[in-house]
Amino acid sequence: MKMSRIVNIILILIGGLIAIYAQAEENQNVYILIGGIFLLMTGLYRLSRGISSKPTNDDSFIKEDKE
Repeated sequence: MKMSRIVNIILILIGGLIAIYAQAEENQNVYILIGGIFLLMTGLYRLSRGISSKPTNDDSFIKEDKE
């Protein structure tokens, strides 16, 4: 699990750097830009897939006052 998260973060960083590099040049290479965006989105998708939308236990952040 931890190794997968590290790979996802590396994909996001490399994809972002490649996309910024391709965008910064005067003559933009569209294929490099598409590759960077693909790596960025792949990393974001893999990272978001591992985040659950609901808490797994009954402890919630909102506590109810019982009278």
